[in-house]
Amino acid sequence: MIGITSYGAYLPLWRLSREAIAKGAGGEKAVCNFDEDSITMAAAAAIDCLGEADRETVDSLFFASTTSPYKEKLGAATVAMAADLRRDTDTADFAHSLRAGTSALKSAVDAVKAGSAKKVLVVAADCRLGIPGTAFEQNLGDGAGALMVGDTDVIATIESSYSVSDEIMDVWRADGDTFVRSWEDRFAATHGYLEVMKEAVSGLLKKTGLSPQDLAKVVFYSPDARRYTELAKALGFDAKTQMQDPMVGVMGNTGAAQSIMLLVAALEEAKAGDRILLASYGNGSDAFVLKVTDQITKFGTRRGMKAHLSSKRVIDDYKQYLVWRGILPIEPRKETVAFFSAPALWRERDANLRLQGSKCKVCGTIQYPPQRVCTKCHSKDQFEPYRMSDKKAKIFTFSMDYITFPMTDHPSVTATIDFEGGGRMLCYMTDRDPGQIKPEMPVEMSFRKLYSKDGISSYFWKAIPART
Repeated sequence: MIGITSYGAYLPLWRLSREAIAKGAGGEKAVCNFDEDSITMAAAAAIDCLGEADRETVDSLFFASTTSPYKEKLGAATVAMAADLRRDTDTADFAHSLRAGTSALKSAVDAVKAGSAKKVLVVAADCRLGIPGTAFEQNLGDGAGALMVGDTDVIATIESSYSVSDEIMDVWRADGDTFVRSWEDRFAATHGYLEVMKEAVSGLLKKTGLSPQDLAKVVFYSPDARRYTELAKALGFDAKTQMQDPMVGVMGNTGAAQSIMLLVAALEEAKAGDRILLASYGNGSDAFVLKVTDQITKFGTRRGMKAHLSSKRVIDDYKQYLVWRGILPIEPRKETVAFFSAPALWRERDANLRLQGSKCKVCGTIQYPPQRVCTKCHSKDQFEPYRMSDKKAKIFTFSMDYITFPMTDHPSVTATIDFEGGGRMLCYMTDRDPGQIKPEMPVEMSFRKLYSKDGISSYFWKAIPART
């Protein structure tokens, strides 16, 4: 029995009101902070999916995105290291299509079925940009979803799948394009989305012998709420009782991650015996039928979609959003680092990307960054690796810099934090309200971009106020 054994999701803290973009527009969309991208969001969703599971048991990680920061560099390797997976974890990127997430899901199922992996972590994330003033700018949101595929403790079996490949120029981004482009909306919707989705879903129902009434929940990729409703009606699904809310009005269209994120939302509400239909879109469609098992009642708590949707702060200043996305130029940061050193980044990758400290084998003292000599018992080279990224912490003290950093992060907040169980660290804070920061404030760690220069992104962990 092969299927989904766990799920997770990530939505940035920040929401941009559509009213700030266009007067009279309703709803909001999720937007990355200035130090987030598809890699950091994927890492957060992966960690949410892993929960308290033994990370040594994960055999593969597949990362799906149309907005990976590099054209030639494996994003999955960075995500796997941030999630503190094994060094021999099989990693692969899926790209260039809005159905990259479901393509990765199909490959994960095939890998488990073939016996080449027992557990495969599928992570999809996107942060696409629309030209300012267009419908794309209003509709495109940022987010990530994650699914663990395996053959034990399955909460939803994947009973069948059906795929359609289609060549059409409806929505695209050419090499060098910053913004998503599209052909005329009616053509793209009629001959692209609607025709292809109908073909894929009808083909799957015919293959399985199921009727629309046999499905408890239906999850479709949704470019917008109008087309979503139109498609549901054409296929004979009840929009009120069967269709998963596309959440376009509260998070936007999250691209390659959307289908996975909406499936996570459906699983959060599912009960044993429910059948769920999932269909993605992007130059074709991947459609799946899943059946929820009794294991769903034993599944542990995840932040998933519910908690991330309720944990938010709204940006009212449209200019701030443009600055974060690099669309509106600002005074450059005063340089404190002349250049990146690839050897230095490589040497410190465990400490920086895994947030790996050291624990003394003699007295149990925890230190970060890792040291050779224990500060308490003074024993030498008697340490074992200690993961700190999943530990809660509290602020010991902090400072604010109003001079060095540009308006993307003003003021810059540096905090000394104490971890539960031991260990102290000096780090930046992000997603914070400077007026609310105080000693003993609960914080958690979040994987973020530290700097970007000459096309290179340096990642590290920052403290954020604990999301509740």
